[in-house]
Amino acid sequence: MSQGSHVPDSHIPGSHVPGKNIAGTINGLFDGGLPIKLTAYDGSVSGDPDSPYGMDILNPRGLAFLLTAPGDLGLARAYVNGDMDLTGIHPGDPYPLLSLVLEKTDFARPSPRELVELVRAMGVKSFVPPKPPPQEHLPAWRHRAETVRHLSGRALGALPWTRHSHERDADAIHHHYDVSNTFYEYVLGPSMTYTCALYPADDATLEEAQFAKYDLVCRKLGLEPGMRLLDIGCGWGGMVRHAAKHYGVKALGVTLSREQANWAQRAIKADGLDDVAEVRYSDYRDVAEGDFDAVSSIGLTEHIGVANYPAYFGFIKGKLRDGGRLLNHCITRPENVSRASAGAFIDRYVFPDGELIGSGTIVSAIENTGLEVQHHENIRVHYAKTLTGWNDNLVEHWDACVDEVGLGTAKVWGVYMAGSRIGFERNNIQLHHVLATKTVDGLSGYPLRHTF
Repeated sequence: MSQGSHVPDSHIPGSHVPGKNIAGTINGLFDGGLPIKLTAYDGSVSGDPDSPYGMDILNPRGLAFLLTAPGDLGLARAYVNGDMDLTGIHPGDPYPLLSLVLEKTDFARPSPRELVELVRAMGVKSFVPPKPPPQEHLPAWRHRAETVRHLSGRALGALPWTRHSHERDADAIHHHYDVSNTFYEYVLGPSMTYTCALYPADDATLEEAQFAKYDLVCRKLGLEPGMRLLDIGCGWGGMVRHAAKHYGVKALGVTLSREQANWAQRAIKADGLDDVAEVRYSDYRDVAEGDFDAVSSIGLTEHIGVANYPAYFGFIKGKLRDGGRLLNHCITRPENVSRASAGAFIDRYVFPDGELIGSGTIVSAIENTGLEVQHHENIRVHYAKTLTGWNDNLVEHWDACVDEVGLGTAKVWGVYMAGSRIGFERNNIQLHHVLATKTVDGLSGYPLRHTF
């Protein structure tokens, strides 16, 4: 088989292939082959040679990334580290390429004989894992090692690095949200809102859609002047400022990101809302106040951990006055049977310790806490449009974003947002609002019909 020829989907070449034919070998490993052009540093070509989109393995380290972490994680490592190029796309929006290859990046399992041939063809050094890119977060097993290291004779519940402990949650939030406020300003736009928008019309702008989202949440919560709102995981304070400015409530937001809190506090002062709006750098579990009329949780449940839902929603119930309302806004799966893990790439590069589960599990957890669910809504398609807007912003400000956070991190965001957009478009992930009341003695204060 000559160098540069197309490798049949079912073939995994071995030592009988002239030279290494790296592209053919790698393409043969993907289950069904790749529907794009695949090239490699040895000059080999495989996949679909007529595709306008491609992957180019630039050096032996890129090859080692692919072979030692098969699938999305290896591809991400090679690309982020600069050892593999994606061709035919803008790095700020690789959507056209990803739409072809997503769900097709799992390696076919070779037989023992094929595996021996593969090692012989690629060389043993190709199976030595390179050091991951600096953008990669510690995997779960490394966190477990940290937990053991910090034991010091304490009880398990007090360990600083157990999953979703105060310390580990703070570290996970810092990894994702403290990238750079300036970077987020470029990508998110003036609203500085990093959650799903709600498009009132198909041609609405991202800013109009973010305003509409906050306004819908306020209406669902039945906010009125003089009420008190707690916004958990408040980000840059968008919900806090919207509720205080447009609904006359006294709003408290908490975030585990110091950078977010600092930005939000400046925005509150600039809006003249100091007397009615506050954002604290704090774990929500440390909020001492109670008797709130409403609690909003917009994009935080993904970070809580499914095992912690009872404690989380129990905490919220304890913070609400009788008849108070909760609005939980959360990315979900379309079913309730898959593992809660968000996947290797998302866990290492985007949301460390993030967990996604179906909306039915969230509804059950809220109901089991004793809150009464009043309304449940899926706005999945709106998140695909939101992500499109963020990708557009990243492309528009690409050079400035790279200057701000570096090429590797900017690439992570391009891949993450475009890949997530595809997930929402294909109904692999969803976004649900669950509205509940603290109903006591049968009294919820909820109207006969929804009024939002």
